[in-house]
Amino acid sequence: MVKRYVVGIDEVGRGPLAGPVAVAAVAMRELQISNQDLRFFKGIRDSKKLSAKKRTEWFLKIKKNQNLKYAVSFVSPAVIDKKGISFALRLAVRRCLEKLNKNCKLRAAAYNLKTNNYKLLLDGSLFAPPEYKQKTIIKGDEKVSIIAAASIIAKVTRDRRMVSLSKKFPDYSFEIHKGYGTRLHCELIRKHGLSEIHRQSFCTRLI
Repeated sequence: MVKRYVVGIDEVGRGPLAGPVAVAAVAMRELQISNQDLRFFKGIRDSKKLSAKKRTEWFLKIKKNQNLKYAVSFVSPAVIDKKGISFALRLAVRRCLEKLNKNCKLRAAAYNLKTNNYKLLLDGSLFAPPEYKQKTIIKGDEKVSIIAAASIIAKVTRDRRMVSLSKKFPDYSFEIHKGYGTRLHCELIRKHGLSEIHRQSFCTRLI
């Protein structure tokens, strides 16, 4: 029997001046969606509306829930500069779904039955490859629990990546602003110039 999943997908890092864009997908088997599963998501919210502490708590809960599978994909600043953010987001969604196929351990014979395996619910202006059954929902991270879960996974994972990068690039305080265009970050760019993880196409007014 082919396993079928409902998948929430969201992105984090569309607008920062530095660092990758991240897309996360969280999947739950359709047959496992029950009142108990819905109660698990009670109180979940879009990652932007949660404190860092609450996001981490939800991140750990989602990771520990055996009924959920998830995947995260990053696309680098170099690709964003070369191909644009829209291309980068489409690429991140595709890579994320490829990872999810492996995480969900689908049989090789079922691998190409993506339309039948997954029902995708995507936030905002995100789109999956056309072979997937999908629905894009404006403000989906506020309306659909499993999309909110994806937003939390993407946010926590990307924030951790930026904290890690701050150790390699200590002049820019990435651990504080996570690459977003805060006053502090802009001042540091003017002082030190751009690093290799800055999006040059996003920083033209600063250099």
